[in-house]
Amino acid sequence: MVRTTVSLSELPEGSTATIRDIDSLSPTSQRLLDMGFVPGTSIRAVKKAPMGDPTTFEIRGYQVGLRRSESSLIDVEINPDDR
Repeated sequence: MVRTTVSLSELPEGSTATIRDIDSLSPTSQRLLDMGFVPGTSIRAVKKAPMGDPTTFEIRGYQVGLRRSESSLIDVEINPDDR
């Protein structure tokens, strides 16, 4: 069985997913929610930096770069077309 729920930090470049959950215990989580990273929202990994950190994501019509420490707080479900 293929695991379809992963941390956003594990989303392959070019893949799309749907946000499922955010670690609410982290102090960064409220800032991520304010930026539009809410459950049910579609997100796409646009480009990873050469060393893999940060990654640029497209969400709600804009692009934002997140460090691995931030994107690891978000659980996503990879869209079936991108598996």
